[in-house]
Amino acid sequence: MELKFVLESLLFAAQKPLSPQELREVLHRAAQEEDAIEMVRALQKTDPQTIEEALGILQDEHRLAARSYRLVCVAGAWQFVSEPDYAPWLRAFLGAKNRPSRLSQPALETLAIVAYRQPITRAEMEQIRGVAVDGVLSSLVERGLIEQVGRAEVVGRPMQYGTTPAFLEYFGLPSLDGLPDASELRRIPVQRPDSLLTLDPGLATAPESPKLEESPLETLSLPLGSSPASASGAADLPATPAVDPAPESGPTGT
Repeated sequence: MELKFVLESLLFAAQKPLSPQELREVLHRAAQEEDAIEMVRALQKTDPQTIEEALGILQDEHRLAARSYRLVCVAGAWQFVSEPDYAPWLRAFLGAKNRPSRLSQPALETLAIVAYRQPITRAEMEQIRGVAVDGVLSSLVERGLIEQVGRAEVVGRPMQYGTTPAFLEYFGLPSLDGLPDASELRRIPVQRPDSLLTLDPGLATAPESPKLEESPLETLSLPLGSSPASASGAADLPATPAVDPAPESGPTGT
């Protein structure tokens, strides 16, 4: 029995999407049964990579067969879904589900910045968008599309943000590698503050001058609300006039 058909049977019976690791665990549990036959035990040590390859073959076969359903991978998990052409009959049979409200343009722009430049701080988002993102950021966190992923190793230790599996599910992406290209967003520079110094004076070094950082990720082709904010230096202050010291008092008579 071929592995791809075993996986197909599991996905048809599953009540939720399954990742290659979850499918591997099912194969392992089946082989541990007392009455497991040799064919079942032979799949016990199947690795996730082999499972992923078998699922890819199965996905191609279902696409070529042009059935009313297809096999897809969303957020790293696999499932069978119906083709959109059959939505009217499925709605009449199952009823319509409440869909989440659509994201506003500012929310989409901020989410695109996080997706391509993560991990990223709020200040860096504002540098790229040129406007404050506090309200939009809170909304995206509440919807579970982004989350706090750590703190930046710079002065002040600001919180960094990244996308969640719900982000991939919302856009129907298998992984972040499935994001479309957006070279314009990638080229926007972000200036980070100085790095932290060590506590030991003997090891401490002067902070390096801020460098423009470029994300290694590809970027999303969403229009940006405005050009990035330019970093400005402190204004030159007028020189403070020198003040003569108070004259010393003369000697006093006796």
